[in-house]
Amino acid sequence: MRRVAVIMTFLAGLIALSVATPARTETRRALEAEARKHGAPMVWIKDGAFTMGSQDGLSKTQPPHEVYLNAFYIDRYEVTTARYTKFLEATGQDQPRPLPMLWEQVNLPYDGDRPVMGVTWTAADAYCRWVSKRLPTEAEWEKAARGTDNRTYPWGNEEPTFKLANYDKPVAHNFYSDSLRPVDNYEAGKSPYGIYDMAGSVSEWVADWYNEQYYATSPKSNPKGPSRGTQKVMRGGSFGDLAIRLKSASRESYFPSDMGPYVGIRCAQDAF
Repeated sequence: MRRVAVIMTFLAGLIALSVATPARTETRRALEAEARKHGAPMVWIKDGAFTMGSQDGLSKTQPPHEVYLNAFYIDRYEVTTARYTKFLEATGQDQPRPLPMLWEQVNLPYDGDRPVMGVTWTAADAYCRWVSKRLPTEAEWEKAARGTDNRTYPWGNEEPTFKLANYDKPVAHNFYSDSLRPVDNYEAGKSPYGIYDMAGSVSEWVADWYNEQYYATSPKSNPKGPSRGTQKVMRGGSFGDLAIRLKSASRESYFPSDMGPYVGIRCAQDAF
């Protein structure tokens, strides 16, 4: 694909740049510009340590532990129905449609800016690869959601309100038009990095296999989850969840081949 070839040539040139701070800054800006051309806008997350997990949550969020991550990029917004439609049109029948009872409700002129939902982990992974990205690791997702000050929610420690996030919605006739909001709607609920909907809206698949006890043995640097498992991790809570699942440390899981009804996509990318 010509687009991929252009990106690879572009990145090869960037790698040859000096590692001095000004050059690295220019590299980051160039990558951000390239991401805007070929997909959803992304946010650069600086390398460094943060506290992952929580002592106040369920056992699967414990123990809180320090994790170091290399710098990375992550989508500012959840993947929309409009972007996912382009993916389906380009790949034809190679990829399954989202959960039919939900996908059939989509009216692109009105719902194109809503997050896609009802996708399998396999389809989410395929979409991110199609835009030359990848799913974030669980650790990357949590750092992007809560930053480095150990806050409880993306916006801070204030309890959730309907101004901050889309959650606790009743069952609706049309989920896309009645329950979901545009991906840039909740300005007040952004994470420290300016990322939208890291709590509520739709849950999001991450790359890792799920293991409730993984934190006890997790590597301190760039963890990528267990080497095997039966379910994949979902993060962020959804519009159908209660407030307790909106905490940035909250963890859920689902089978990768099943269409989680309220789960969507956010992609990441390595930083150079």
